[in-house]
Amino acid sequence: MTGVVIVGGGPGGYEAALVATQLGAEVTLVDSDGIGGSAVVTDCVPSKTLIAAAELMTEVSRASDLGIVLRDGAHPAGLLTADLERINLRVKALAAAQSADIESRLVRHGVSVLKGRGRLDGPAAVVAELADGTERRLDADAVLVATGATPRTLPSAMPDGERILTWEQVYDLAEIPSHLIVVGSGVTGLEFASAYLALGVPVTLVSSRDRVLPGEDADAAVVLEDVVTRRGMTVLGKSRMESVTRSGDSVTVRLTDGRAVTGSHCILALGSIPRTADMGLAEAGVVLDNGGFVKVDRVSRTSARGVYAAGDCTGVFMLASVAAMQGRIAMWHLLGDAVAPLDLSKVSSNVFTAPEIATVGVSQAAVDAGEVQAEVVKLDLATNPRAKMQGVTDGFVKLFCRPGPGTVLGGVVVGPRASELIHPVSLAVSENLTADQLAQTFTVYPSMSGSIAEAARRLHRV
Repeated sequence: MTGVVIVGGGPGGYEAALVATQLGAEVTLVDSDGIGGSAVVTDCVPSKTLIAAAELMTEVSRASDLGIVLRDGAHPAGLLTADLERINLRVKALAAAQSADIESRLVRHGVSVLKGRGRLDGPAAVVAELADGTERRLDADAVLVATGATPRTLPSAMPDGERILTWEQVYDLAEIPSHLIVVGSGVTGLEFASAYLALGVPVTLVSSRDRVLPGEDADAAVVLEDVVTRRGMTVLGKSRMESVTRSGDSVTVRLTDGRAVTGSHCILALGSIPRTADMGLAEAGVVLDNGGFVKVDRVSRTSARGVYAAGDCTGVFMLASVAAMQGRIAMWHLLGDAVAPLDLSKVSSNVFTAPEIATVGVSQAAVDAGEVQAEVVKLDLATNPRAKMQGVTDGFVKLFCRPGPGTVLGGVVVGPRASELIHPVSLAVSENLTADQLAQTFTVYPSMSGSIAEAARRLHRV
């Protein structure tokens, strides 16, 4: 029987464990921070649960546009307020329950779960420093490193867990901030800024770039920035943070141009750093890049024979879905099952703002740079009948297809529940469907997904 030791219980680790046991391996998983990792305990599950509350507030804010008022004529949104303590209690309870569910599943499938910190002792062994202070050496035929990443901080902007916060520390807030400053306009920064804005918090976003979401589709970023500024968010573009300091109940963010912004709380969204230090990786022959990320190939192998890696610690694509696939691929490869190398061109992702931004496949930037030849169609959701019924005026569907054969290469959806609407486009990209095949698939009338078929019809060439 093949012995596998997995260090880290996030999506890369626990999905790998389930595949390995299914294929007959003996699996030990060493985890120090809660099964599910940051995706379940401190990041994806908590943040999207918070965002679910914000989404409800966003929906209610548009109630009068659809003719919904209280009997005295008042706007429903005017009578609602967010109880942040109750929201965060629910957030933490759901995260804990999800973590417990995953751990129970692992145990049912025969995975030995050890609570502690793991480090490599050469390429074929892991030393687990257990919670009771003892150590246990685990010999292995193969090791998977799936230790994730942690929020990046700076000496000039150190979190205190009370007023200056990383995105993992926001769930202990019991009172609504009187003015929230978010530093960082990437996906994490925008998601929190958008959520707290919807919950009724005045928000200032500090962005070092000329637009928000610099890594996302430019058209989508323009729509989102227009929406959040229209709703009252202050966006400080081309504004680089120099320092963040606290004085009593106030926080001051100083910018490199001499300006200063003062608020009650600050969330730092400055990116992530891998959790690979002091793990014996280099000594085991595992090569790290300059940022400390583990270098892997497309089947999750590191430079050390028998050592694989998956998830955020590899820096390949920091999504839970990618981490999970990397972990599965590692075990399929190790244990001789059918395996296809990781293909990032088929990864779908979503920004959980209001509206959401979902993408898959090639990007507009790649097309504009001449890296990919593609025909492009962009269709505003404002023309969609279901969108009109729901009072949705912002958003669009964009499709990319290969000239000639018309194969769908990618797409962008901006709108409510874009994370759900992107799925037919993801299927088209994954299965090499043509725009005509996508167009000729029946859609419900009226539906938001009808805009995907309509955009595909506009790509038809005789």
